[in-house]
Amino acid sequence: MHSQKVRKIAPEMDPLKIGMGWTVEDLAKPQIIIESTFGDSHPGSAHLLKFVDTAAKAVYEAGGKAARYFTTDICDGIAQGHDGINYSLVSRDTIANMIEIHAGATPFDAGVFVASCDKGVPAHLMAIGRINIPTVMITGGVMEAGPNLLTLEQIGAYSAMQQRGEITEGELTYYKHHACPSCGACSFMGTAATMQIMAEALGLMLPGSSLMPATCEDLNLIAERAGAQAVKLAEMGLKPRDMVTMKSFENAIMVHAAISGSTNSLLHIPAIAHEFGLALDAEMFDKLHQNAHYLLDIRPAGKWPAEYFYYAGGVPAIMEEIKSMLHLDVMTVTGKTLGENLEDLKKNGFYEKCNSYLEKVGLKREDVIRPFDEPIGKNGTVAILKGNLAPDGAVVKHSAVPKEMHKAVLKAKPFDSEEEALEAVIKKVIRPGDAVIIRYEGPKGSGMPEMFYTTEAISTDEELGKQIALLTDGRFSGASRGPAIGHISPEAAEGGPIALVEEDDLIEINIKKRILRIIGIKGLEKTPEEVEQVLLARKKQWQPKPEKYTSGVLNIFAKHAVSPMKGGYMK
Repeated sequence: MHSQKVRKIAPEMDPLKIGMGWTVEDLAKPQIIIESTFGDSHPGSAHLLKFVDTAAKAVYEAGGKAARYFTTDICDGIAQGHDGINYSLVSRDTIANMIEIHAGATPFDAGVFVASCDKGVPAHLMAIGRINIPTVMITGGVMEAGPNLLTLEQIGAYSAMQQRGEITEGELTYYKHHACPSCGACSFMGTAATMQIMAEALGLMLPGSSLMPATCEDLNLIAERAGAQAVKLAEMGLKPRDMVTMKSFENAIMVHAAISGSTNSLLHIPAIAHEFGLALDAEMFDKLHQNAHYLLDIRPAGKWPAEYFYYAGGVPAIMEEIKSMLHLDVMTVTGKTLGENLEDLKKNGFYEKCNSYLEKVGLKREDVIRPFDEPIGKNGTVAILKGNLAPDGAVVKHSAVPKEMHKAVLKAKPFDSEEEALEAVIKKVIRPGDAVIIRYEGPKGSGMPEMFYTTEAISTDEELGKQIALLTDGRFSGASRGPAIGHISPEAAEGGPIALVEEDDLIEINIKKRILRIIGIKGLEKTPEEVEQVLLARKKQWQPKPEKYTSGVLNIFAKHAVSPMKGGYMK
């Protein structure tokens, strides 16, 4: 055991641990770090101490000694609508750095990692790859839906409707007061839910344990099993990099296609792969999504709240449907292969238990998870677009884009901040046929915040929702719907072509052909050579904007963040 080797060369270690209540016997046991985002920061983390303590008790009963460490995350929802959202992406890297510090400064033989939400889960996955000690991850599940299956992602739409006078302030207040009736991640297939599923799809969680309802006793039982399994993995010496290979990431991307996962995964999955020593680019998402079957009828693209995903059999049920497209020989935290795990679940009553929950809400599995040969869509859900507007690429969830915007030529209406763009949409300055361009919102520009309120204002507007598009070097909420293309790279702050677009330039979108390009200047179509000459002339006149943040973590992030298409991590 690594911890026992270090004890011999660090004589202060034993007395310091005894000083916080450890017994002499504890010192010789396998040492298990339990990292979590527990804190009073949001519903996805406020309940995690229960699972931390359950896992710690199970570690002790399995012959190990647990140490609890905490790095609380922030909430993208609470950070929305003000500059707090600029801290969101950098918080992922900061949490990963703190976990590295915790595990690097004190020797541990294995770890249990507990998180629920948008940046906490990918941060823990990045740290797991970086520190590479035997690991089991637990995710804190998903909150229950409110009255009439109300879920939080609907609040952005209701807010836009209230601003347009379509509902009253009282109605909006009611929705706000009832959208989050319990702890857990938000109950839709946003970034939090997607990344919980990705953690399981990578083989780092116990089978069937992601996206359980946070209030379900099943999740506490998983915490018990995870604690015991961490001790077992410490004894086996089975490390994350021994298990998680490129095949594991390909499996995760196939699951991502089947669930219509958040576009933010295209930031997180490459960043996680980087920490595992693997190079994974966005083009792999595009390649694997092509011809992939989209099966999951969960909000925001689908009908049901996310808690129904577990009721329908969760990740294992999805994997059974797409089994022919998966690498079943990859290793997992059970010490068995993925294929062996799936066979075990058929025998141990997992699906029968899930189905008992589904029967209570009057649904069948195929109402939530479609059969492989009866998919919602057959071409995945995500595409990577390229062209002279996005030489390094851009991301679109085409399954959420109105068919009218899959192929279009639009007039550019550029804005240098989301606030200006949102005001123009709400006040009807934006008209059908426009391309709303929001720039200087990438990692180096402002930390890469979400354009959530603008996408909601557009997608809920009956006139504009199918007749304009939103293009940005920023990103979107995992709950976003509508004609939105993000992660445009290089970003404006680096002088990318998006910084050079002017009013009424013509923008061509062709999702089927994977094209995003400027084809005209000031409303007049031009040849590619003519457009290139204009862009070169504009680039000579372009001046970088002053740094938005001149100190602190956002300044550090702006200086070190890589392209959104590479994962937006700090190098």
